[in-house]
Amino acid sequence: MGETTSPDTRVRILRAALDLFARYGYQRTPVRRIAERLGLTKTAVLYHFPAKADILAALAEPLVRDLEAAVTAAAGPDPREARRKVVEGVLEAYLTHRRVLRPIFHDLASLTGDPVLHRFVRVSGEARRLVAGPDPDLAERVRAAQAVAMLGDPIVLLAGTPTESLRREVLAGVRGLFGEATREHGVAAADPGVPPEPRRRTGGRPGVMSPEMIDTARRMHAGGSRTAAEIAAVLGVSRATVYRHLPLTDPHR
Repeated sequence: MGETTSPDTRVRILRAALDLFARYGYQRTPVRRIAERLGLTKTAVLYHFPAKADILAALAEPLVRDLEAAVTAAAGPDPREARRKVVEGVLEAYLTHRRVLRPIFHDLASLTGDPVLHRFVRVSGEARRLVAGPDPDLAERVRAAQAVAMLGDPIVLLAGTPTESLRREVLAGVRGLFGEATREHGVAAADPGVPPEPRRRTGGRPGVMSPEMIDTARRMHAGGSRTAAEIAAVLGVSRATVYRHLPLTDPHR
């Protein structure tokens, strides 16, 4: 077996591709650039991965495998415990594979037809089902979609934030969505039998988004899986702010 066809070469290709995808983006990283980074020919890279999308699928595989394990481990008879476990398990998988999240979230369409994409879509739907609980009404389904989106998008948007800080704040945000107080933020856990005290408004959500947030909002809305209200909740801005940056010709606006 030659050096360019060894299993180690496959690992090197994946590492180099991940570095380049993180720096330039998946779409702006041709196979030739990956080959040049490693001192290989394009043909040598294509021996291991017949198409660039195969590289992305291989990078996504460990994440999808961990998501499937998290969802399987979370299933149980207690809906609240299942929700807690799936939220924490999915978040941990995202944090463990945080470097690959951005190219996956931004370029899912590139994996159309790949089994990894089908598995990712399926496990994401199962996570939402567990978060929503049995026989959910519309409000519970909406909150479940918001909660699962809140687990991954902040990790992509705030790439430079330390893992522990992200874990703490993302979990606090999801718990807040369900009206649950946390000891980490200085208050005892909420008693499920006592209505939460009404929160005071502090001037509303910010009305300004950064260019990266605008790009993310448009990408999320173009995908058709999230409403403007859900996007606003993920980005921490008002719904009106999100509307201002959506295409005027968008029929779903």
